[in-house]
Amino acid sequence: MELGRPLATVTPTVDGDVLAVLARQDVTFTTGKLHRILARYSEEGIRKVLQRLTKQGVVDSERVGNAFTYRLNRDHIAAEHIIGLAHLAESLLNRLQTRLQAWEIPPTYAAVFGSTARGSMTVDSDLDIMLIRPDNTQDDLWDSQVENLAADVTRWTGNDARILQFAADELLAHGSRESVLRDILREGLTVIGERSWLQRQLRKPRG
Repeated sequence: MELGRPLATVTPTVDGDVLAVLARQDVTFTTGKLHRILARYSEEGIRKVLQRLTKQGVVDSERVGNAFTYRLNRDHIAAEHIIGLAHLAESLLNRLQTRLQAWEIPPTYAAVFGSTARGSMTVDSDLDIMLIRPDNTQDDLWDSQVENLAADVTRWTGNDARILQFAADELLAHGSRESVLRDILREGLTVIGERSWLQRQLRKPRG
């Protein structure tokens, strides 16, 4: 799936992308404003989609001077489903958090990174997850948890899950030299723990 284009899971067209923008913000849009957000499409193409969605009742249209403004009709019976699809990224993070918190050995810190965090994920992208394992854990149990998570994430999204792991003591020993950790600190989406904790670990002097 493409978390940056969540409605592409059901309709890989301009209609889905327009609906995703309208669903994520309960404000009015002109075709020009939508075109600035969805620059891959022509303004005329966006206008035709809005007119079609207005006829379906999913979008409300109002004339303001010489222009028309549009917003999602949140009273429409389809609106809750459209809004749910538009927030698939948040749903994924919430599901990950719930799963990790339920682990017998929960991670000290967890984050999603890479194209998923940047919003550039495609159907061919890996879904990158970083886990910091507590010290003195039972390896067999931890490994089983990670293996099951990878399989479930693929089932949830259709994308291969790629899980990067560090032990807490390994992070302290040479984590500052790992460029991927600096990338995660800069742009990763925290799922478990506090970003400030990771930042402190990477700044601690190495003995």
